[in-house]
Amino acid sequence: MKAHAVVSRQEWLTARMAFLAKEKEFSRLRDELSRQRRELPWVKIDKPYRFEGPSGKETLAELFGKHSQLMVYHFMFGPEDDEGCPHCSFWADHYDAMPVHLAHRDVSFVVISRAPLAKIQAFEQRMGWRFKWVSSNQTDFNYDFGVSFTPEETRTKTAFYNYVKSDAGPERQGLSAFYKDEHGAVFHTYSTYARGIDLLNSTYNCLDMAPKGRDEDGPEGPQAWVRHHDRYED
Repeated sequence: MKAHAVVSRQEWLTARMAFLAKEKEFSRLRDELSRQRRELPWVKIDKPYRFEGPSGKETLAELFGKHSQLMVYHFMFGPEDDEGCPHCSFWADHYDAMPVHLAHRDVSFVVISRAPLAKIQAFEQRMGWRFKWVSSNQTDFNYDFGVSFTPEETRTKTAFYNYVKSDAGPERQGLSAFYKDEHGAVFHTYSTYARGIDLLNSTYNCLDMAPKGRDEDGPEGPQAWVRHHDRYED
């Protein structure tokens, strides 16, 4: 870590109060961005997706349970994989405490992957997670929502990920939001990918306030340090 300025408590307080003004402005801008996000147009979902989960076969509408809102985390775990992505697993380590609180704001939370349910359940048991996780293996869901790509798209670097053509694939991560009205109609309201999911990761948000930050500027690149939580060497 590079040498850092060391000052008196009063000098520190002056600098901190000046920075607080920037933090407050950022919070106001983020609140406004969130308001604008809620104003985006919606798309009605007509395709009859069916997922396989711990309760058997469920439609997208049934994943809402008794709530009118549904948040879906797209977890990178393809049919040929033997375990889930370590980076998505880093995010998923934060999910078990969320559903009970989300439920009290009329929101259900579900993780979805293309891996078969048996693989999902084996990995979920290994990791000790309890959140709801279902398989989209027999559906187009992941392809339709921009987190899975065909071999041709991967080969030609034409995968449409995070709203641009890229060399992504065959699986990527993201978050999608849905709304179900009083008649049972389901609407896609929002999706975000790549850095857009950072707010879900409270470890990263904590590191952003630590003296060394995320400390990911080494030659190996960001997140090279991340492991499944049962595979850190210590």
